[in-house]
Amino acid sequence: FTRELDGFGFQSVRDSLIHVADCYIAWIGSFILLKTKKPITPKQDVVNLSIEDIRLRFEQADLFVKELMEMTTEQMYEPIVKKIPWREAGDEISLTPMKLLIHTITHEYHHKGQIVAMARKMGYVPPNTDVIGTKD
Repeated sequence: FTRELDGFGFQSVRDSLIHVADCYIAWIGSFILLKTKKPITPKQDVVNLSIEDIRLRFEQADLFVKELMEMTTEQMYEPIVKKIPWREAGDEISLTPMKLLIHTITHEYHHKGQIVAMARKMGYVPPNTDVIGTKD
């Protein structure tokens, strides 16, 4: 879970999971919904997080996604123009909630693949993670 492996952007399963949850919390919870100004877990705090802490981050991310899904179609395609709230500097950017929802989902699946590759590299046989062929 915390073993560091070369060849990955985030070098452990723990770090990858935190990064994925933080992405949802940042783009959906902070940029779109304005629920938090500090959505990114500070690097110095990452080493102290347990799997339960990470589950709680994902539960928070799920609540933000649920709230986002209550937006109307028009709201989902209305560009939001502003600076990234958790960064001190930078220009304004323009992104729609729909684009950010798609970004966070594809981002998660990218890292899911990396986590599966990490598990294999550590000698584990990961379960089938493809939705086709799994039970509902």
